[in-house]
Amino acid sequence: MPSAVEAATLFLFVPADRPERFAKAFAAGADAVILDLEDAVALEAKGLARVALREAASSLAQAPCPVLVRLNAAGSREHEADLALAAALPLSAVMLAKSERAEEVATVAATSGHPVVALVESAAGLANVRALAQVSARLAFGSFDFAADLGCRHTREALLLARLELVLASRLAGRPAPVDGVTASTRDEAAIEADAAHAAALGFAAKLLIHPAQIASAARGFAPAEGEIAWAERAIAAGQGGGAVALDGEMVDAPVLLRAKAILRAARRITDKAITGKASA
Repeated sequence: MPSAVEAATLFLFVPADRPERFAKAFAAGADAVILDLEDAVALEAKGLARVALREAASSLAQAPCPVLVRLNAAGSREHEADLALAAALPLSAVMLAKSERAEEVATVAATSGHPVVALVESAAGLANVRALAQVSARLAFGSFDFAADLGCRHTREALLLARLELVLASRLAGRPAPVDGVTASTRDEAAIEADAAHAAALGFAAKLLIHPAQIASAARGFAPAEGEIAWAERAIAAGQGGGAVALDGEMVDAPVLLRAKAILRAARRITDKAITGKASA
């Protein structure tokens, strides 16, 4: 059985120096919450953010959803302090910013005592992504930082190859499908839903979020369409006898049935969040 982090669809970032927001984030309906020590926290506030996390340890243990901490990149001046703190906290996993080398990810996992979500945000990270997938619990894509590193535009066309490589690396390593990057807009529901649907079409199974208002729209993007659900139900019914059968002029065999079952699993997992913005039980 996959862990809660491996099965999660929606990951909500919260700045680690804003402890007054933690409880609200835990209750917002995301599948997991990432308390961020990296980009969301100003350099001069990182020490205070670590203090806030240490003081919140008991509430993290009682959170109703998996809790992660995003660590500053290996080699940065904040990394060792972040890593020592993570080892003392009751976390489901840690996320390593700017993951680039498998050795760094393995060290973070061993030192922190937690699984690692490797956040790929650079050309070096993408070049080593298949090795990163072998030592991490899951891959995630930091699309804005990646585009900045390459000097390309943050468009679907420019980032297509990188996204497909994360999907392929995850599959080859036997890892869960990867986590796509954030949508900058927090209120444009159509854009959020479309970004999630694009990620799902490429083989991603999850998305990073920066505001609770994005939860319901992102969930709708990952939810199978009504036509897909109806087709999946009919395909499974048609294939119950085993072997290949015809449905609407198309063959239904074992690989098609696997796809149909995956569609129904996704529908069950996501429908509640898509309608209410709350995680299903």
